[in-house]
Amino acid sequence: MTRKPDESTLTGAASSAIKATSAADASAKSTALRDPVETSSSVKGTSSRGPAVAGLSAKDASSRDAAATGSSAKDASPTPTGGGQAVAADAAPVLDLETRITGGHHESLVLWLRMLSCTNRVENEIRSRLRAEFGITLPRFDLMAQLERQPEGLRMGELSKRMMVTGGNVTGITDQLVAENLVVREPAPDDRRAFIVKLTPAGRRAFARMAQVHEQWIAELFSGLPSDAKTQLIDLLSTLKGSLTAPPSA
Repeated sequence: MTRKPDESTLTGAASSAIKATSAADASAKSTALRDPVETSSSVKGTSSRGPAVAGLSAKDASSRDAAATGSSAKDASPTPTGGGQAVAADAAPVLDLETRITGGHHESLVLWLRMLSCTNRVENEIRSRLRAEFGITLPRFDLMAQLERQPEGLRMGELSKRMMVTGGNVTGITDQLVAENLVVREPAPDDRRAFIVKLTPAGRRAFARMAQVHEQWIAELFSGLPSDAKTQLIDLLSTLKGSLTAPPSA
């Protein structure tokens, strides 16, 4: 005669099955939490990578990540900032003199600060390269450039005007170049109180080497502008310079 199981036995078996199922679910959730989306911040910005896919090699995963990153870069569109500067949507805004510009400022002020920002960036880069490559400062290079165009030399006052700096600044720069035997300072023949500054033969050779590299640097920094745009910009700035240097009207 077959014995019929009582209700307590059935209830205990069902309870054990439920507990086993719950434990399996908890284990699956725990496994999922241990495999989150990986985020890397070892470079500027952040790049995210999805969980590993079974059967995908490291090389294939790298290709997948590169493709995803490339797609995101293509989808990003330039976003204008307050100063009219176009930057990528996920890039940090450029902080310079234009940062203070808003949509309500006059276009002449926007242009002025745009010109200053570009000038400062080019000057800072050239200043850094001159010091690293030739151990010379930009003001000293500029003074030698003025003298290279005038083999007979220039008076200190004329140098001050051409470089748009004070006479005291020119004196300090000249003293340094004299000490390095790159320029010589001689009394003016028609005025013994004035001095004429000339490049020495060593100074002329040194400047020739620097000038060639300097020109290449400038061409590199302006390579973002096509030739016709450079010509147009030169013409526009010539017009502006003419209006600034014209004598005041009566």
